[in-house]
Amino acid sequence: MQVLITAAATNLSQQLATDLALSHQVKLTDLVDCQTNFEFIRSDLNHGSELPVSGIDAIVHPARLPTLDQPLNDIVDPANQALDFQTRCTYNLLQASVEAKVSNFVFLSTMRLFEKLGDNLTLSPRWRTCPTTEPDLLARHLGEFVCREFAREGKINITILRPGKVSQDTISLAVAQAITSNEPWQIIHLEEETG
Repeated sequence: MQVLITAAATNLSQQLATDLALSHQVKLTDLVDCQTNFEFIRSDLNHGSELPVSGIDAIVHPARLPTLDQPLNDIVDPANQALDFQTRCTYNLLQASVEAKVSNFVFLSTMRLFEKLGDNLTLSPRWRTCPTTEPDLLARHLGEFVCREFAREGKINITILRPGKVSQDTISLAVAQAITSNEPWQIIHLEEETG
């Protein structure tokens, strides 16, 4: 299986690539150049640019904005960069994925979308998120909405993974399962078992 992982400059994506490469062919992409042992294709995930989705079976989108030396699409404010990246860039990646007939898309969100509710609740994926207006959290919340709308069209299987305080192994295992899932839409919470 051909797997594309975004946010290549992050440790998370590098570790996911290493773990998935044991049984899949892996390519990485990011908005900025980065050093990696895997095939790398720089892409700004912009309208009109060629996105590296041709021949890809599954996409893993950790949706982490790299540290930028210059403004993202002429956007200087970091909050607006986060919102633009999680919404417009995720939309562009999904649109190109549908056109290229990619079968699975995995969006890594966060359990922090529920932190306003406190720690003493057992949250299932059916719970509505409750983000604050912190730019990164609000942006991830909106990124999930973009994914949901594509899932409703039924042209690509979409999994939202919401890691909490879990190990890299837990995330890698969940991603490995999600990229081969036949579920058209699913949200999975990743939390360490207690007691």
